Formats: sequence, C-alpha cells, structure tokens
Amino acid sequence: MVQLQILTGKKAGAQFTASRFPIQVGRDPADDLSLDEPGLWPAHFQIQRQPQGLVCQAGANALLSVNGVQIQRAVLRNGDIISIGALKVQFALAPVRQSSLRAREWLIWIGLALLCLGQVALISRLIQ
Repeated sequence: MVQLQILTGKKAGAQFTASRFPIQVGRDPADDLSLDEPGLWPAHFQIQRQPQGLVCQAGANALLSVNGVQIQRAVLRNGDIISIGALKVQFALAPVRQSSLRAREWLIWIGLALLCLGQVALISRLIQ
C-alpha cells in the first residue's frame, strides 16, 4: 500500500492511502486523489507499478519535481517529496500489517502432541 501525505496547501496534514494502481492525482474529481490547488492540472501525475518499482509519471504539459529535481518520469523511493508548484506531497510505503500466527502455532502444538501420543501408543503396543 502507498501513502501520500499532503504537506502544504489547503489539505495540509491530510493523508491518502491507496492499495491499487495506477494512482491518478490532479484537480479532476474523478482522480483517486483530487486536490483543488492553483497550478494543478486535471490529471497532473500518475503513480504506477512497473518492473523497476513504483514510477511517478507527469501528465501532458504538467510540471512536476521529485526531491527538487524537475522530472517527467521517476522511480519513487520511500520518503520522496513530490512538488507540484507550491503543493508538496510526501510519498511513503504504508506499514505492512502482519496477521496473527497464534492459531497456526496452536495447531502445530496440537499436531506435535498427537504425534507424541501416537508414538507412545505404538511403543506400548510393541512392548506387549
């Protein structure tokens, strides 16, 4: 999952979390992250999953910079700052939630206990 935290602008402090790609960011209400900021195009940039990683691609005629360097396309890294004019958005990978392994652990212990009991029963039968 990807998190985009808005650092400046009207929605400063807001956080957007996405679990599917591509992520479209712009002024258009149909965009995944719609922001009403000056200098923002309807489809300003897109984040998509590609073999080299998560790639930020600027829209047609859109100005975009990552970590202060103007780009048309860049591979994003955790903590990168995406700038669109005066608007700044921080890209981050969302923390992964680990599911509980408690049930699996109990099943393994029960299986081991049954195996031990089976061996004890087999040994007692062989001794008789």
